[in-house]
Amino acid sequence: MSFLYEKSNTWRWLVRRTRDSRPFFFTFATVCGVIPGIIGYCVMQVTNSTNPELEARLRQSARPETVMMGKVNQERLAEYLGELKQKQDTNDRYVAALRGETLTRKPYQRIQPVPKPNDTVTTKAQE
Repeated sequence: MSFLYEKSNTWRWLVRRTRDSRPFFFTFATVCGVIPGIIGYCVMQVTNSTNPELEARLRQSARPETVMMGKVNQERLAEYLGELKQKQDTNDRYVAALRGETLTRKPYQRIQPVPKPNDTVTTKAQE
């Protein structure tokens, strides 16, 4: 990669022009941002299919576990958005997520406080 910095005349010219000319710098930065944006937009438009027949066929051929996970995720999202709408305390979700757990509840059940881990170990009384 160092050949770009040390030996390439094009690279040196580009660096020199962007350093010395503010309009060239902004033009170059705009081209570097707009051209990939246009290409990405075109790719998304070409690959995005709004064909209802194709969507129906893909939904019919979906595996059962995929359909089940879609329903579960939809239910969880609905529950979470409902809690946010009602401005309920959702800190226990973050605590559980930090421990690598997922909270599952019955629908419409209010949030319960996260139980504290039991740090005390019960030992048998010595006889």
